[in-house]
Formats: sequence, structure tokens, C-alpha cells
Amino acid sequence: MSDNNNPEQVKKYEKNTFIFLAVFLAPILSIIIVGGFGFAVWISQMLFGPPTS
Repeated sequence: MSDNNNPEQVKKYEKNTFIFLAVFLAPILSIIIVGGFGFAVWISQMLFGPPTS
């Protein structure tokens, strides 16, 4: 963005950025993080056994 954008264009850009972050990026990242942690626990339990053993 250049310095000569009018406030309406900046507002639209910020709104689109927020929608992208809130609707797409946050859910995808949370699924990746939780799934990755679950996968790591699963692999560690295959290697070292369940916590009670």
C-alpha cells in the first residue's frame, strides 16, 4: 500500500485482512497445532509405551 490511499481503501483492506485472519488462518493454524501435538503424543506412546507402563 502506498501513502496516497484514501481512508475507504484502507478500511476495506483492514476488513479483508481481519476476515482472512479470523475465518481462515486462525482455524487452520489451530487444527495444525492441535493435530501436530496429538501426532507427537501418539508417536511418543508408540516408542515409549503408554504413561501407565
